[in-house]
Amino acid sequence: MEKIDTIIVGAGLSGIACAARLVAQNKSVVVLEARSRIGGRILCPAHQIFFADLGPSWFWPMINPEVSALVRYLGLKSYPQFEQGLALFETKAGDVQTVSGCPMEPPAFRLEGGMISLVKGLLIRIGAEFIRLNHPVCEIRRHENGCKVSVGHLDQPPRCTLSASNVILALPPRLAARSILFTPDLPSDLTQAMLKASTWMAGHAKFFALYDKAAWRSMGLSGQAFSQRGPLGEIHDGSGACAVPYGLTGFAGIPALRRKDEKTMSRAILSQLVQLFGPDAAQPLELYYQDWATELFTATEYDKRSCHNHPEFYPPGGKTSIWNNTLHFAGSETAGQFGGYLEGALVSARRAAAAVSE
Repeated sequence: MEKIDTIIVGAGLSGIACAARLVAQNKSVVVLEARSRIGGRILCPAHQIFFADLGPSWFWPMINPEVSALVRYLGLKSYPQFEQGLALFETKAGDVQTVSGCPMEPPAFRLEGGMISLVKGLLIRIGAEFIRLNHPVCEIRRHENGCKVSVGHLDQPPRCTLSASNVILALPPRLAARSILFTPDLPSDLTQAMLKASTWMAGHAKFFALYDKAAWRSMGLSGQAFSQRGPLGEIHDGSGACAVPYGLTGFAGIPALRRKDEKTMSRAILSQLVQLFGPDAAQPLELYYQDWATELFTATEYDKRSCHNHPEFYPPGGKTSIWNNTLHFAGSETAGQFGGYLEGALVSARRAAAAVSE
């Protein structure tokens, strides 16, 4: 059986940031990722050299010191969210009104290369040999010298088992409680706290439409729009730093339980974009759509009702480590500060890596 200092479950920003800190201390680390890709809820399909953010899109330098420091460390370039011009408001009846824009406060910034550049930049520095994709964790078993981690599916024999002195759960607590068998059983109050912890973005769906010109800007619009009718509830300009390609992006306003398949949703999204921004919006270069509620390794059945207001996130049950400090919680939902955001992912990564290093 393979023996490792630390196993990290999840290759999103929090998990990769944890790995980077531990590798810098010459710890032996393995990151187990259920998906066939890194990034978790950071998902950025590429159109030529532009990367469309279908997960987190912004950071706020004035209040996000961890993300800002990482951007500088990796040598990445950021640019302000485009917000010049008027906004649109669509009523339930489909009437479109022009309203004053609603600039974000504090100002929001995007990253050239998309938010996935944070994860890619860290991975370049630590090496891809630490990451094992297509490795869903099905069981974590406590033993006298740490934990044993089984990879596979609960209804099948495990594909492999690894042993480590420490395990870091760098995934949403609700997803961990729902998909991983813990032996011995976790205390019932902790399990309930994990199941009650909302997973940010898990009930949402996002779109990104790319264009070779921004007709809305020539109309004096910022690209920002809000709708009571849908299918989109919130829209923003998602253009690149150098303008081309131009983009519109935002969130579906329809609850997950009522959303249709991707093809049906895409048709409805284009129809609404034409209603709001005119006929030029009908023919995007690319239209991307991501329904996070359908993602096996993001959402559970408890996430079908979206959190429209940002929840307060804390370590589940107030605990950051259990099992005599061998099993540790990371992931943005456990941060306590900026939970659900990229900043929270990095805050929790710093805390978990420090706990392992003690």
